[in-house]
Amino acid sequence: MIYIDPPYNTGNDFIYPDNYTESLQTYLQYTGQADAEGKKFGSNTEADGRFHSKWLNMMYPRLYLARNLLREDGVIFISIDDNEADNLRKICNEIFGEENFVSIAIWKRRKQVDSRTKTGISIDHEYCVVYRKGDLGALRGQEIDLTKYKNPNNDPNGPWSSDNLVGLATRDQRPNLHYDLTNPETGITYPCPPTGWRYAPNTMANLISHGRILWPDNPTGRPRYKRYLSDLSDQLTGLSSILKTAFSADGTNELKVIFSGTDVMDFPKPRDYIKLLIQQGTYNIADDIVLDFFAGSGTTADAVLQINQQDGGNRKFILVQLPEPTERQDYPTIADICRERVRRVIKKLNDSDAGKLDLDNAPKQDRGFRVFKLAESNFKPWNAQGAQDAEALKKQLELHINHIVEGRSANDILYEILLKSGFPLATPVEKLTLAGKTVHSAASGALFICLEHELTLELIRAMAARKPERVVCLDEGFAGNDQLKANAVQIFKAKGITSFKTV
Repeated sequence: MIYIDPPYNTGNDFIYPDNYTESLQTYLQYTGQADAEGKKFGSNTEADGRFHSKWLNMMYPRLYLARNLLREDGVIFISIDDNEADNLRKICNEIFGEENFVSIAIWKRRKQVDSRTKTGISIDHEYCVVYRKGDLGALRGQEIDLTKYKNPNNDPNGPWSSDNLVGLATRDQRPNLHYDLTNPETGITYPCPPTGWRYAPNTMANLISHGRILWPDNPTGRPRYKRYLSDLSDQLTGLSSILKTAFSADGTNELKVIFSGTDVMDFPKPRDYIKLLIQQGTYNIADDIVLDFFAGSGTTADAVLQINQQDGGNRKFILVQLPEPTERQDYPTIADICRERVRRVIKKLNDSDAGKLDLDNAPKQDRGFRVFKLAESNFKPWNAQGAQDAEALKKQLELHINHIVEGRSANDILYEILLKSGFPLATPVEKLTLAGKTVHSAASGALFICLEHELTLELIRAMAARKPERVVCLDEGFAGNDQLKANAVQIFKAKGITSFKTV
C-alpha cells in the first residue's frame, strides 16, 4: 500500500528541483532563489501560465514510480484538495489505467465552519483519490459490528440480528414485490410499504416457513428479517466514500502532545484517518508494507505502529522526506521532525508494553527502524578525463591509494556494499566476532562483509568455515600482502564460496 499527502497547489511557495542529472547539491539549494543554471525555485502563482503543469510535472514521475513499486494487489491513496483534484484524476488514469480507478473518497477535515471564508462557503473537505495497480487490488471494506448479533432465545442456529425487510423499488418498478404480508400463526396482516418488500412472494414464503421473519405484536408495526451471524460469508461490508474519522485539528493536537506541548509543524494528517486507510489497504498484517514518500511529520509511521499494537500485526513502513528547512534550531528540517516523532512514538509504545505478561509463543512486534540519507558514493570515482597524460594519471593513482571518501563510517560503507550486492536496506544484518575481528553477516549468513583494515589468515579461515554464499572485504585489508589475498581466493573456493570480491 502507498499513501501520499503531496504539497497542494495553492499558489504559495513551491519547489520543483527535478533535474535528475544534478547531484545531491540540488537539495541543498532550497533556501536560494535559483540554482547554478538559473532555474527559479519560487512561487507558483496563478498568474503563471504553467500554474497547473508545474505541479503535474512534479507529480507525474512520482506517481509513475509509485505504480512500479506497488505489488499486483496493491492500492494507492492520494490526498488532494479542489485545486488539482480533476487534473490528478487525469494523470492517474494515464499511469494506472482508467479501469483501475477505485474511488474518490471525501474526508470531512474541518470540525467547525470557517467564518473567515471570502466566498461564503467553508471548505470543510478534502479528497482521497484511490487507484489499484491491477485486477487483484481491492479495499478490505468496513468491519461489521458483531456486537449486534445476539441469541436471547437460545436459537440453535446461533447469534442473530434484526435486519430491514423493506425493499427499494416502487410498484411501477417492481410490482411483484408489492403485496400485503400475513403472519400465518396470528393472522395479522401487515400492509405493503410504499417501496415494497425485499423478496418476492415465493422467497418470502420460504423464509416464513423457516422462521426467518420477525413478526411485531402491533399490527401497525413492520416485519423484519432474522439474519444469522453464520449467514455472513465475510465479516466486512462496503466502506463509505464519506470518511468521518478525525479532523485536521486532531492531527495538530496529536503532534503537539508527542512533542511535549511544542508546535513543531502545521496541519499534519490525523493518525486515525491514516489508520483507516491502512486498514483498507493491507491484508497480510505480518508482511504488508506501507510506503509514504511525502512523509511530513511521520503520521503514517505513527499510524502503522499504533494499528500493529492493536491487532498484533507486524506491518512495516517506509517513509521518504526531503530535508526541507523549517527555520527551527531544534529541528532544522521536516525530516528531523519526522525522525523524532517516530522515535518518541516507539518509546511510548515500548513503555506501555513494559511489565506486561509475556505469553508463550506470542510473536514480538518489531518496532525498530533505520534512517538513511541520500549521499554520494563512499568510494572515490575514477576520473578518466583527468588522466590524459602521465602526470595526471599519477595524481589519479595517488588519489586512489585510499579510495574511500574521508569521514565515511563503517555503516556508510556497509550499506552501500549491501545495496550494490543486490540486498534491500531492510536486510537483517548481524555483527559477528571471528578471529578477534568484526564481520557483518547479512540475510542470515548469505553475505559476509568484512570492513577490517588488517585481514588475517585466521579470519579468512573463520569466515570460510561459516560457508556464506558471498564474501566482500576491503581491498585495503590486503595491503602489502598479495599472498594472503591469493590464499583467501583458494580457501573460499575450497569451501564452495565462488563469489569473493574486494572493494
